[in-house]
Amino acid sequence: MFIEFFYMLKDRGLNISTTEWLIFMDALDKGLSNGSFTDLYYLGRMTLVKSESDFDKYDIAFREYFYKVQVEDRVPADILKWLDKEDKTTDPLQRELYEYKTAKDANEVKRLFKERVNEQDSEHNGGNYWIGTAGGSSYGHSGVNVGGIRVGGQGGMKSAFSVAGERRYRDFREDRVLSMRQFQVAFRRLRQYSSKLDVPKTELDLEGTIDSTCNNGGYLKLEFDRPRKNTVKLMLLFDCGGSMYPFSQLSNSLFQAVHKANHFKDVKTYYFHNCIYSHLYKTAECEYGDWVELDHVFRHTDKDYKVIIVGDAAMAPEELTDINGNYRGPNKGLSGLEWCRYFKTKYNKIIWLNPKLHKGLSSQLSWMESEAVLAEEFRMYQLSVEGLKEGISYLMASK
Repeated sequence: MFIEFFYMLKDRGLNISTTEWLIFMDALDKGLSNGSFTDLYYLGRMTLVKSESDFDKYDIAFREYFYKVQVEDRVPADILKWLDKEDKTTDPLQRELYEYKTAKDANEVKRLFKERVNEQDSEHNGGNYWIGTAGGSSYGHSGVNVGGIRVGGQGGMKSAFSVAGERRYRDFREDRVLSMRQFQVAFRRLRQYSSKLDVPKTELDLEGTIDSTCNNGGYLKLEFDRPRKNTVKLMLLFDCGGSMYPFSQLSNSLFQAVHKANHFKDVKTYYFHNCIYSHLYKTAECEYGDWVELDHVFRHTDKDYKVIIVGDAAMAPEELTDINGNYRGPNKGLSGLEWCRYFKTKYNKIIWLNPKLHKGLSSQLSWMESEAVLAEEFRMYQLSVEGLKEGISYLMASK
């Protein structure tokens, strides 16, 4: 059953195990979808999707597979049009005109709703029977009945297709550019790379305590571990100005997330424009003279600093290859590419996060050739949740 749906979900990038699919099938066999496409939608999402970052992929696959099927609990377009009115609460004086119960059987409410959908052929406002506005009907909006089904107004009846079609979870996808919240979540991965001190075990090991308590027949058994120490030293380099203006807020979010995190022993932040040259700027304004020499940075940091460069790698070719390409300051006889290679000799682990990475296309587009060149010099990742995770994994790998 639904085997094509299974493969469509896999094609959309969902990692669904055989066990999870069998659980979904078993739930269907037991009638847990209640014969409703809306319930089917939520049942599948609950059993097959592991993370909110995959909700959007699931929605796309669900809509793509089922869109040709007649959906029983979907509200017809003409009824929705009749209900497209301002949401106003019924006058309190009219409340006593209608009788309603506060407790109703859900299945009965759904059955009667389907009957109304099939029977109704005109707009209704007021009253206590049809799907409409105000009044005391169990179906519609702005009325006084409780325990029914809201249709239209604020919220409204949501069919499975309506929910999937809205794509409310696209911003949670890991292939999208990061938000402030997602930055913070991604940086939490650094906790697993913190070194443990060679000291007595004084920190409560929560997972170990749960396992030991379960193995001890439910009797509490506390487990302790050695405390962790933040040993990660990080250097951030931000490309500012020019084509990076549209991403200034994004860069600021990354800056704030790093400095609010407690996963680092030390954080140093510098700025550059388009390319790394003989100087790095102290502030994002990149004002002439407000800089530090690259050799000064080298003397005050060691090879163990993990370096994250944030920039779109977009510039005129001469800014990268010509010894006079740095029109904002001194070059000291080297091209931008040579300075980048010199920078690489100092630090063991460097990644470049690009907010508009073109991947394989950059080598085919003349105006993006600088990105292709720099992608050969640095490990370049998309500035997205997945890109940051991949980058951090590389930075923290032992080799």
